[in-house]
Amino acid sequence: MLLIAGLGNPGSQYAANRHNIGFMAADEIHRRHRFSPWTKKFQALIADGVIDGEKIILIKPQTFMNLSGQSVGEAMRFYKLELGDLVVIYDELDLPPGKLRVKTGGGSGGHNGIKSIDAHCGKDYRRIRLGIGHPGVKEMVTNHVLGNFAKTDGEWIEPLLGAISDNVALLAKKDDAGFMNRVAVATGSGNKPERDKEPNPVAKPSGQSHIRQARQAKPNINIPKTGPMADMLNKLFGKKE
Repeated sequence: MLLIAGLGNPGSQYAANRHNIGFMAADEIHRRHRFSPWTKKFQALIADGVIDGEKIILIKPQTFMNLSGQSVGEAMRFYKLELGDLVVIYDELDLPPGKLRVKTGGGSGGHNGIKSIDAHCGKDYRRIRLGIGHPGVKEMVTNHVLGNFAKTDGEWIEPLLGAISDNVALLAKKDDAGFMNRVAVATGSGNKPERDKEPNPVAKPSGQSHIRQARQAKPNINIPKTGPMADMLNKLFGKKE
C-alpha cells in the first residue's frame, strides 16, 4: 500500500495558488484513475484506488500547510504504514518551474508542510518536489507562493501533472528512477535523479517570466493577521515570534 499526500491549503481562495500544486497533483491522479470519491477523515480529504495492482490512498490534509503532519500522521498510524510507504508531493521555490525532483529523507528546505510531517512521522519518506520558481527577492516570496499561477504556466503544469499521474504506479513499485525517467520523457523537462546537484536549465514558458509577473502584478491575496494561516506565514517566511 502507498499513501500519497499532496500538500496545500484548504479553501477555494487558495485553490490556484502555487503553494497548492501538491493538491493539484493529487486531484489529477484522482481524476485519471479509478478512485473512490473524496471523503473526510484524518483531518483530510482521502480517496483510495488500485493502479496496476497496487493499492494507493490519496490524502489532502485540510489543516493548513504548517499542520500537515497532524493529518498525515493520523493516516499513517491508522493504516500501520512505514515511512517507505509514504510519498509527499509539494511545491519547491528553489527549482525552476516544471522541474521535478524525487528524494528520500533530507531537510525541509524551509517548507513548513514538510517540517510538520518530519515532526509527526519522521524524515525517511519519499518527497516529490515540484518547481514553482523563485521571484528573485525574499520580499516577494509571500505574494509569489500564495499567488495564482499565470495562464501561461498551464503549458508546463498540465503535462507535468499528467505525467505524474500516468506513472504513479512506478512509485508504488518503488521504482523512483523509472518514474523520473518517464516524467522526463513525457515533459521534455530533463528531470534527473537527486544525485545531480545542480538542476539543468529548462525552456521557459512563453509569456512573462515569474520574476517579471511578480514585480508587475498586484497582490491578489489578503494575508490574514491571526489564525492558522497567519501562523503558517510567520513560520514559512522566518518572522520571529
